[in-house]
Amino acid sequence: MPPRAKFNREQLQGAALAIVDAQGLAALSMRSLAAALGTGAMTIYNYLRDRDELDALVVEAVLAQARWPAVAGEDWQQDVRLIARGFWQAIRAHPDVIPLILSRRSLHEATVEGAEALLRALAASGRSGLALLAAFRIVMGFILGLAQAQLARPRAGDEAAATIERFRSLSPAQYPRLIEIAAVAQAEDIDQEFEAGLEIILVGLAIRVA
Repeated sequence: MPPRAKFNREQLQGAALAIVDAQGLAALSMRSLAAALGTGAMTIYNYLRDRDELDALVVEAVLAQARWPAVAGEDWQQDVRLIARGFWQAIRAHPDVIPLILSRRSLHEATVEGAEALLRALAASGRSGLALLAAFRIVMGFILGLAQAQLARPRAGDEAAATIERFRSLSPAQYPRLIEIAAVAQAEDIDQEFEAGLEIILVGLAIRVA
C-alpha cells in the first residue's frame, strides 16, 4: 500500500499562491513552496514534476476562485456578463499571476469548467463554430488584456502615474483625445473601466447576431 500523501492539491495551491501574492512570481520555486509547507524541497517533487507543473498549479488556484451566480440561460448577455465578472474578479485579486495565466494552459477542472460555462452562454446567442470561437476569444482577450495592461505591475503605481502625466503634458491642439483619456485613466476605477468595456463588447456581439 503506498504511503499516505502528506499534502493535498488544495494545500499546495494555497501555499504557492500565498507566496506569489506576498512576494511576486520570482519568489516562487520548489524550494520556497517546500519551506512554506514546512517540508523539504524533494518532497514537493512527489507532487509536481517540474516548474511547468508548479506554474500550472498557481494558474489553477486563481481560476478556481472564479465564481458567478447560477446562470439561467434565458438572457445570454447577462450570463456572459456574470461569468466574465467572475473571471475578472478572480484574476484581479492576484495580479502577479497574470503573466502565467497568459502563458500557461491547463486542462484542470477549474480551468475548463469556466471556459465551458462562458462558451455555453455565448452559444445561447445562436453562435457556433468559428463565430463561437471568435466571441469567446474576444471576451477572454478583453479580460486578460485589460488585466495585463492595468494590473500586471501593481507595484509600479508611480510609473503609471508618471506615464499619465506625460500624456497630459502633450499639446492640447495636437492630441486632445489622448489627453482626455489620460485624465479619465487617472480618475476612474479599474473595475469601472472593465464594466464599460464589457458592455461595449456585449452590445457589439448582440448587433452581430441580429
